[in-house]
Amino acid sequence: MARTETPVCDFGRPAVDFALPDVEGRIWRLADVRGENGTLVMFICNHCPYVKAVLDRIVRDARELKGLGVNTVAIMSNDPTDYPEDSPENMKRVAERHQFPFPYLLDESQAVAKAYGAVCTPDFFGYNADLELQYRGRLDASRKEAEPDAPRELFEAMKQVAETGRGPEEQVPSMGCSIKWREA
Repeated sequence: MARTETPVCDFGRPAVDFALPDVEGRIWRLADVRGENGTLVMFICNHCPYVKAVLDRIVRDARELKGLGVNTVAIMSNDPTDYPEDSPENMKRVAERHQFPFPYLLDESQAVAKAYGAVCTPDFFGYNADLELQYRGRLDASRKEAEPDAPRELFEAMKQVAETGRGPEEQVPSMGCSIKWREA
């Protein structure tokens, strides 16, 4: 698994629309998940140790952000051919086991991940109410193991976005497993 870091936030870049199925087959668009005060689009998967280490924190933060008018969506863009743990059936199991308070969508063609410029799991894109990018940092200081009492960087950044429309100028890149791209 190649460790990859996200690039620096491209402040103001507009969110990309999508039409992707969730684990039940319902099609979701960006407008369906847009929050009144912000939207968090994240690229995750089931097999990545970086995601596994923080999944409970992701769920916690998504629940709390909802109370601030920030909605969340998770997108899985890996090719499950070589990573069967990322199959749609396993996506459904993970979503149910962790009681995801957000839709978990399958980007089978990987076109959405490419349009967003996603590079790893987890990869977070935090948008303001106008769907302008304001955060492209990490959840917290956790890596393959959760850091006890780590400051909640993503949560605090998105809270700031919800309140002011702007994200923090200083952001630490997210780190995780590279997205598993399909063979061309």
